[in-house]
Amino acid sequence: MPATRDTYDPALTLRQARAAYFEANGFGADGGYNKTRVHLKLGWIPMVIPNPPARVAAVRFHDLHHIVTGYQTDWRGEFEISCFEIAAGCGALWFAWLINLGGVAGGLWLMPRRCARAWARGRATGGLYRTTFDDALLDRTVGELTTSLDLDRADPTPTSTDWLGLVGTGLAITAAGLAPIAAILGGLWAWLA
Repeated sequence: MPATRDTYDPALTLRQARAAYFEANGFGADGGYNKTRVHLKLGWIPMVIPNPPARVAAVRFHDLHHIVTGYQTDWRGEFEISCFEIAAGCGALWFAWLINLGGVAGGLWLMPRRCARAWARGRATGGLYRTTFDDALLDRTVGELTTSLDLDRADPTPTSTDWLGLVGTGLAITAAGLAPIAAILGGLWAWLA
């Protein structure tokens, strides 16, 4: 089943589209960038996370990616955009790498085909993490940015290289996440033996 995508008028500036995106998602007029903590949901599990400057720096681009890719802000869309952003590259924004790698692992296990398509799209098109976030970027239109990132083309079919990248990344992150659990269980087993 193809992903449902949110669309924005190509004539809108990114600033205008971002304001509509913030309103549609209930993020507040500034997208929550000035909050000290952010309330999120992981599926049905509510979470509160800190909102340090590193997160804000990454989320400013992440929000624009939602606008130009059309990936929604539900958990499926977040898995897709995580795969898109990792494949496109997150530049020097370590927080973007951190949050997106978890999304790649989750997406690999829960919706591998959609995530493979998003991965292939990221590899083929690129993203914004290596650009400067400024007024000039926000003054560009949705259509201009969509075209300059080659997001106006049909989504590429995932190749074996795309699948290898997605699966390798997802398995590595899954293993890294399970390693502490395995160590605790191994220690408990040794203690009980």
